[in-house]
Amino acid sequence: MVRWIMITVLTIGIVGVGVWGFQEHQEKNAILIQAENDYQRAFHELTYHVDLLHNKIGSSLAMNSPNSLSPQLIEIWRITSQALSDVGQLPLALIPFNKTEEFLANIGDFTYKTAVRDLETEPLSEDETKRLNKLYEQSGDIKKELREVQHLVLKNNLRWMDVQLALASTDEQQDNTIIDGFKTVEKKVEGYTESNVELTGNSSKEHDYEFLTGDDVSKEEALQLSRKIFNVNKDAKLNITKTGKGADFPMYSISYRGSDKNAYLDMSQQGGHPITLLVDRPVNQNKISLNQGLEKATTYLNEQGFDNMVTYQSDEYSNIGVFSFLYEQDGVRIYSDKIEIKVALDNGDIIGMTARDYFMNHKEREIPSPKVSVEEAKAQVNPDVKIHQEGLAIIDNSIGEEVLTHEFLGVLNNETFRIFINAMDGTEEKIEKLNGTEVNLDLVL
Repeated sequence: MVRWIMITVLTIGIVGVGVWGFQEHQEKNAILIQAENDYQRAFHELTYHVDLLHNKIGSSLAMNSPNSLSPQLIEIWRITSQALSDVGQLPLALIPFNKTEEFLANIGDFTYKTAVRDLETEPLSEDETKRLNKLYEQSGDIKKELREVQHLVLKNNLRWMDVQLALASTDEQQDNTIIDGFKTVEKKVEGYTESNVELTGNSSKEHDYEFLTGDDVSKEEALQLSRKIFNVNKDAKLNITKTGKGADFPMYSISYRGSDKNAYLDMSQQGGHPITLLVDRPVNQNKISLNQGLEKATTYLNEQGFDNMVTYQSDEYSNIGVFSFLYEQDGVRIYSDKIEIKVALDNGDIIGMTARDYFMNHKEREIPSPKVSVEEAKAQVNPDVKIHQEGLAIIDNSIGEEVLTHEFLGVLNNETFRIFINAMDGTEEKIEKLNGTEVNLDLVL
């Protein structure tokens, strides 16, 4: 009798373990499928947007009316922004693809700066028309290469998860059709760089991540730092790779796959600074408030050595607090030096961070005294806007130059706006509409 009871208990235990293992397998598969779907969507949208970009540039060359040309150039700028967003969603951190991103950004800068001027009084010059023709030809080449990659992806049912594994699992990069295709695109664009050097003026300058400080860290030191950031034990298995030639700066990419979460980190080789962090895990019902999440994010920033950071935006999505911080110098907020932190509101874990803008732009600036008073600047704001808060800020204007502004946070028709008035000449630099349901006026400005 006892024997049969033991057999029954063991059988139930084995079945239970099997069911648990199956559920774990199913959950992991669901995460992988979701990631693969996101990558496939971003890639096909990138191909579509480059195709559309080529067509729109071609259409602009046939236009003769400034009333038609200006909106068309704005549309080209919008499409390049979407294409850059698509690139950012692909697992290309270890592929040298910065020249292609720069090429797209330069098209956007050129078309935007041309569109916002009065084309009636200052039409396209002969040189600008030549540049548009050149961009049309070059975007056609990129379109052709991406279409070839897309054809192979669809024909051979290729997976983007294989690209990620090929990039992250070994020091020696493996042969991969998608990787090879993107390298071909990058090599082709590299040949355009010199001929397009005057395309965008100052805004085309490359940033050098000059604020990275400290001595180089070894792979072992990077792994040790990563385990602490991932909040895993010292025996947890991590994959680590170095960036290849052509990357913005020497960096480690570290990944972790566990039963409770997956995590990915980009860390600078110099100083071991976390540049981007992503932790993928289920986030349960809120147990801490948005303000408590802000405290967690602020503590994390302090631990990582980021000083003089102030909150300017606080949102909540799907039980996750998203907090944006700016560097503040002498009471002036610097929008270029931005860091974003994501906090799980079920337990306060840091599950996301990006500090690329901060490390790319941060420096101590010589800030001039405003020539326009706050009252004079306020007079330039729509009188129907009810201003709640005001301050000084440095932002990038439409041509990528830093300008000192008076910043106002106000409400019009139950919508919240952030308004920037140039503190040196009183011109209206920028207006941003914020999501009024998610803006906490106690946390911003």
